[in-house]
Amino acid sequence: MNVRRIVVSALLLALPCALRAETPASDPQAVKIADQVMKSLGGKKRWDDLQGLRWTFGASVGDTVRSTRRHAWNKHTGWHRVEGKTRAGQSFCFIHQVGTDKGMAWMDGVAIEGDSLQKLLKRAQSLWTNDTYWMLMPYKLRDPGVTLKYDGESKEGGATYDKLALSFENVGETPGDHYWVYVNRGEHRVEKWEMVLQSDQPPPRMYTWEGWEQHDGLWFPTAHRQDKTNVFTNAVEAVKGFGPTEFTAP
Repeated sequence: MNVRRIVVSALLLALPCALRAETPASDPQAVKIADQVMKSLGGKKRWDDLQGLRWTFGASVGDTVRSTRRHAWNKHTGWHRVEGKTRAGQSFCFIHQVGTDKGMAWMDGVAIEGDSLQKLLKRAQSLWTNDTYWMLMPYKLRDPGVTLKYDGESKEGGATYDKLALSFENVGETPGDHYWVYVNRGEHRVEKWEMVLQSDQPPPRMYTWEGWEQHDGLWFPTAHRQDKTNVFTNAVEAVKGFGPTEFTAP
């Protein structure tokens, strides 16, 4: 599974002060469904009040884990930490403020500076964009720059889904991405999505949204499956306070 291309169109900061800003082209029925999804997740106020999250992102094929990385993100300040190992086996730790050029990076415990640091901070931003969207897309349906369209209903296995088409207007790293989100009409929960990414051609790829867990009154998925592949977002923690060095030291 090559996860690198799932770098999705996501607003750089989804902070509590963000205004309702889906594009004017969004249609009212789709916006109404997005509001129902947010309510089913625990509600906008609870989401806005949440200080931050920790979670593990990774991918596995069958019983083989291909990659993992651990995140911590302070929603209210934008500071983000991600650590793991490269394909070559090097340990990394990146700390940066999302949407800025502020940050620090270490490779195998050695602090990186200069142009090399800026390249790693861009990498950290891409990891944040990708890995948050796999877990938090349902919370971000009404983010600035998102166009929501109602794309009809779909019936499968006794369930009825409302299908939302998502496109993007001048936001994120890959604004040409397109998604189709399937919302269970009875539970108002996202159960799968399809995607055609900016550099891809149809047909779209489909992944499930499953293994939902509740943390501090909010719901988060832990698995996204396609055949034997699982893009997982697990070991989730809703954080009320971060450690004093969590965003300052490796």
